[in-house]
Amino acid sequence: MFSIAVQQQQYKTYILSDEAASSQLEVVPERGGIITRWRIQGQEIFYLDTERFTHPDLSVRGGNPILFPICGNLPDNTYIHNGQKYTLKQHGFARELPWKATEQETGDKASLTVVLDSNEQTKAVYPFDFQLAFTYELQGNTLEVRQQYKNLSSTPMPFSAGFHPYFLCGDKTQLEVEIPSKQYQDNQTKEIHSFDGNFDFSRDEIDFAFGQLTSKAATAIDRSRKLKLTLDYDDFSTYLVFWTVKGKEFYCLEPWSATRNSLNTGDKLTVLAPGASHTASIRLTANFF
Repeated sequence: MFSIAVQQQQYKTYILSDEAASSQLEVVPERGGIITRWRIQGQEIFYLDTERFTHPDLSVRGGNPILFPICGNLPDNTYIHNGQKYTLKQHGFARELPWKATEQETGDKASLTVVLDSNEQTKAVYPFDFQLAFTYELQGNTLEVRQQYKNLSSTPMPFSAGFHPYFLCGDKTQLEVEIPSKQYQDNQTKEIHSFDGNFDFSRDEIDFAFGQLTSKAATAIDRSRKLKLTLDYDDFSTYLVFWTVKGKEFYCLEPWSATRNSLNTGDKLTVLAPGASHTASIRLTANFF
């Protein structure tokens, strides 16, 4: 049996449940359309800095933030479009703006659609009319995010998009990550290195971008939690970013459609014709063993 409940906490929170699997999702549309929590049999899958979340002026650290219309940051936070300079903060604005909950379904799954429409605030930094519609689907131990990006402008719309999921992790030395790539770029040094499947978790920070992906799935096995996570993605995701900070109980495995600064370089950038739309999907599966 599937259900969706609404609770008025600090923010209106939609709670999607699959009672048979004892799994739950919590979605807060007004706080960037974000999934804040994902629980299976009482176990948290996502990390969430709950104290930071209470401050609307701070970015959310946890859950599954949405990245749009850029992934990562731009040099000096600026890009040029049609000869004009614009300023965009890291990861764009979708994660900071209020979204609206629209459709719900509780038939063979629990699903909730959230929508973000362009407005004068977004057009000041990104001169396009658009609509984003994301559908969160919970079924068993699987979370799927179906995305639709629609260009409502009269001119072509360039963008990149992705997600920044924070996974709860206790002992990172017990973490085994399989990423289908043989090399990565260190986002701190910009150097490219070969990848042997291992991370040095004694580093203060790991921020690696993996391109040239050879398959459509990545996995992370946390032996301390006896949890295997699988991330499946489609052709829209061309990069995976692995990020973690020493001393923090999370790691991030992020599907991006393009790398940093693509709005300036054009690398892997998606360009939608006027009136066109693009659909994409990611799926997360959590298995305890």
